[in-house]
Amino acid sequence: MFDPHKIREDFPILKRKINNHPLVYLDNAATSQKPRQVIEAIKNFYENRNANVHRAVHTLSQEASELYEKAHEEVADFINADGIEEIVFVRGTTEAINLVAYSWGLRNLKKGDEVIVSLMEHHSNIVPWEILSKINGFSIKYVGLNDEGGLDYEAYEELITKKTKIACFSHVSNFSGIINDVKRIAKIAHDHGALTLIDGAQSVPHLPTDVRDLDVDFLAFSGHKMLGPTGIGVLYGKRDILENMEPFQGGGEMIREVLFDSITQRCTITWNNLPWKFEAGTPNICDGVGLMEAVKYLRAIGMENVQAHEHVLTEYAMKRMLECRNVEIYGPKDASLKCGIIPFNVEGFSSHDVALFLDNYGIMIRSGFHCTQPLHTIFKLKSSARVSFYIYNTREEVDKFMEALMEIEQI
Repeated sequence: MFDPHKIREDFPILKRKINNHPLVYLDNAATSQKPRQVIEAIKNFYENRNANVHRAVHTLSQEASELYEKAHEEVADFINADGIEEIVFVRGTTEAINLVAYSWGLRNLKKGDEVIVSLMEHHSNIVPWEILSKINGFSIKYVGLNDEGGLDYEAYEELITKKTKIACFSHVSNFSGIINDVKRIAKIAHDHGALTLIDGAQSVPHLPTDVRDLDVDFLAFSGHKMLGPTGIGVLYGKRDILENMEPFQGGGEMIREVLFDSITQRCTITWNNLPWKFEAGTPNICDGVGLMEAVKYLRAIGMENVQAHEHVLTEYAMKRMLECRNVEIYGPKDASLKCGIIPFNVEGFSSHDVALFLDNYGIMIRSGFHCTQPLHTIFKLKSSARVSFYIYNTREEVDKFMEALMEIEQI
């Protein structure tokens, strides 16, 4: 049985008090808290197995290498990738998207080509393409949204052409939590000969994810949003595409050999095998091990259970919030259409005022643009507050949040 009260026992930080109130952490879309199992795995690595990987024959290096490779295997199994060759460890979703933009896009996009991006995207899936378009001269087309902030699929089908080389979409909106139909997005792109890049930062931690079923070409996500440490993330890419891409960075680890030719005075370089071709330098070994432990933790719970628990909390919270006279919720009001994210504002207060007021009661929420400023412009919002749930949140915490929110209303 899924029991969030039992799960909470694994998270030391949840025992904290903020302003003499028990911590109520509702900012999970920004980053999740870490279970003791992940913390211990990191501690154990540095205390017992710390060494560089793939560089020595001694015991510590062999053990570290085995753990690091095992971490790739666990992540591959978690999203049903076809082996570790399709799993590249990066710093996070942002670096994964930039890797695709510069390693694939720099060499495959030219003047006359098109890239499609939605207006609900996190800035990390907008800015790299805007930067690259100024270098290579291709066009960017932005897909609009419907009244609830969902993707306008008809507009997407009208915008895409044979000139479109890649379509870049979020699986789950960082602002509203709405879940996009990725299989439909991918099919439309492939029917026009285009690739797909999916931002999975808000989906992989919360939904069962099968990259082969979704048929996406690239999927980017971050470890810190799914119980893992910061500074580690994943780029999934189909093997044949990754094999034909040039490395993002050059240095150690990503090469098999570098041979100097005394006649030409040049070096001939052979790239390493996948995925190491894209992991230049000493990798973030320890945090990779931490991510592996986070994946094991989530698999033990079951991602179907994670999704179901968040649905219950989201539905309960929205029902109570909709009863408030001065609280406006953005995005779909049907909890089945979204993950555990609820953006809102309280009439007469800025989002930062709301967040600071809640902080007085130990309740942590997000305020601002949530790295989705174009989407806020569409909704004509100066900013918004956002609550987001995860496996350790409870109905009792929703009630505490609502008590404080209703107090703001009375003010």
